[in-house]
Order: sequence, then structure tokens, then C-alpha cells
Amino acid sequence: MQEELVSRSDGALAHVEGLRHGVLRFQRCTSCARAQTLARYACSGCGKSTLVWEDSNAQGNVVATTTVTRAPSEAFAALAPYVLVIVELDEGARVMGHGAKGLRIGDRVAATYFAHGERTLLRFVALEG
Repeated sequence: MQEELVSRSDGALAHVEGLRHGVLRFQRCTSCARAQTLARYACSGCGKSTLVWEDSNAQGNVVATTTVTRAPSEAFAALAPYVLVIVELDEGARVMGHGAKGLRIGDRVAATYFAHGERTLLRFVALEG
């Protein structure tokens, strides 16, 4: 599903709302087809502003992992220690999220979602098989 980015002032709203509804979204450039995460005003590949939001299949491969033992703020202190991973989604974009303990680089994962305070956060878990 594609959703035109109607207002350039909405920033990450499409992404954040997607998480609330259990949908992982990313931007795709209609000029060069590059996929990217975060809300940007221009394509990180070609620089054009021809971006649309797409829903991901929410699966990919772990490309980096780390364990956070000291939370960056009080808002995340209750979660520490926690695993963060960078996942290259099947669509090509890379996204950072929480990860299940024991995930390794190269693992095939799927996105899940969890509430933390007022936020909905992303957590990746290993796919079976």
C-alpha cells in the first residue's frame, strides 16, 4: 500500500501511527526506487522529494546488534539491559528497534510491537525455520 506524503510537516506521523496499528512503514522514492526509514523530505539516494510511504512485510535480516546496559534516559531505564538491532528489511530499508535476547547478525527476524509508556516501540524476534 502506498500513501502519498500529503503534508511535508507531518514528519514521522505515518511511521508512528503505523507502529500504533502494528504496521511497519518506510519511505520509497518514486524516482529511483530507494527505500529509506525515518521521515525525510528528500531521497537519500537521488535527492528528489518524490517520496511515498509504504507498508513493510516487517521481516528482514539482522545486520547489527548491541546490548544497552545503561539507558539513555529515565524513560528507558526500566527496560535496561535491552538489546537493540539494526535490521535490513526485505524491501531494502534499514531500521533500528529492540531485539529479542540472543539475536545474532544474519538472523532472520520479524517485527512485533510493544507499548512503553505513551509510545509503541518496535521489537524484532527470530523467525522459526
